[in-house]
Amino acid sequence: MKLTDLLNAGADGDIAISAPSRDSLNFLGLRHLVASTAKTLNDAGIGRNDRVAIVLPNGPEMASCYLACACSVTSAPLNPAYRVDEFEFYLDDLQARALIIEKGSNSPALAAAQKLGIRTIELSVPEGACAGQFSLAAGEPAHCDHGGNASASDVAMILHTSGTTSKPKRVPLTVDNLCASAKHIAATLHFKPQDVGLNIMPLFHIHGLIAGLLAPLSAGSSVFCTPGFNALRFFKWMDEAKPTWYTAVPTMHLAIATRAKHNVQTIARHPLRFIRSSSSSIPPQLIDQIERLFNAPLVESYGMTEACHQMAANPLPPSKRKPGTVGQAAGPEIRILGEDGSFLATGEIGEIVIRGPNVTPGYENNDKANADAFVDGWFRTGDQGMLDDEGYLSITGRLKEIINRGGEKISPREIDEILLDHVSVAQVVVFGAPHKRLGEEVAAMVVLHEGHECSERELQLFVSARVAAFKVPKKVLFVEELPKGSTGKLQRIGLAQRIGLGFGSFVQGEF
Repeated sequence: MKLTDLLNAGADGDIAISAPSRDSLNFLGLRHLVASTAKTLNDAGIGRNDRVAIVLPNGPEMASCYLACACSVTSAPLNPAYRVDEFEFYLDDLQARALIIEKGSNSPALAAAQKLGIRTIELSVPEGACAGQFSLAAGEPAHCDHGGNASASDVAMILHTSGTTSKPKRVPLTVDNLCASAKHIAATLHFKPQDVGLNIMPLFHIHGLIAGLLAPLSAGSSVFCTPGFNALRFFKWMDEAKPTWYTAVPTMHLAIATRAKHNVQTIARHPLRFIRSSSSSIPPQLIDQIERLFNAPLVESYGMTEACHQMAANPLPPSKRKPGTVGQAAGPEIRILGEDGSFLATGEIGEIVIRGPNVTPGYENNDKANADAFVDGWFRTGDQGMLDDEGYLSITGRLKEIINRGGEKISPREIDEILLDHVSVAQVVVFGAPHKRLGEEVAAMVVLHEGHECSERELQLFVSARVAAFKVPKKVLFVEELPKGSTGKLQRIGLAQRIGLGFGSFVQGEF
């Protein structure tokens, strides 16, 4: 199957993409846009499996551009909040053939692309255009040896996932992976053409791209694309979009819940069929609060980039939902692996492993990571959990050291290396500390060179000049010696708990 086949699900005149204060783009228009974008890229010598980075603000053009690129080349959406050093790393690591950026943009991605000699393609939105409609100025024509729509085994998207090593891993996701994941999510949520999704998720994350965009479109339903999450505008968007569902991370749900009591009439005007939560654990108390406020079921799901998002999900009524679990297998097979390499029985705790058509074929050019992550065809998630006698999965812990800050995944080693560039820093360990709202927050323990002095604020500013704001440590502790395990290795996991750091320990401010 090709991605273009998925987009054939919608009737020509049905709405595919809409946005605040814009006319809507129907499925026929979307299909024409996908075809014309493929031709523009092919005419510029860019074809199947060529990497095209996309740096655009959240909204309908980001949605349609991503879809169009994934259908014909390898799309690589990047976070617009990155600094120039980050863009330079990602563009170089991707070996990007081109960068698509908004005409007139002053993004630091432009400087990074220019330094690397990467072609810049400007995206323009014609005056009065429908939501998602755009044109590309791709520059000089060139011969393309591999044009046309991407086939099942071609790489439709490539994303980076942070790991416990300093260098993020490249995760290639094939057309087959995307199609399988979209179908799994559409089946779980029983999407119908009359459904309207209110998308508040960023469209450079797997959650927003697959669950928020591709899955509903694959069932012929429509997506209302916002400029990004804004709790103050959420209920205004509800009035305009008239949605039947939305998906979000728990921090967004919490912000929405705090404002819902002032918007009961809006909620009553637009009853939701369901609400979805993913990307990090949501407390059962918040599930109950959201369900009472919206009079709609909230289903929690479990996903990750390597699985093209969804792995497990709580089903919709009348099937049983179990708050506190992430539901049943919803696409790939799920098993629990013991330390000895054998599968464990119901109720036993071990590592969660998966296999299925939505799972990446493997990290790109990373034999060691693949050897660690795959065992006999099963992908090791790095998460710890158990299955009950009804097949519901509970996540009991994380084996990996990634910091999960409200759904944003941060590699502590990346921040280690930045801090070690500071003239005063001798040793450092970055780790996740419990946070009441975000789940985890970034913290750092630092040993200074003898005779040096440095403040927390100085180090925060140093890091903020190199990476996006969400990666900056919100608490820096200065110590004489870093804690180590019996083998001499730094112990990130559980460090915050051992030193009593968490919840109210963070000073509120710019960082």
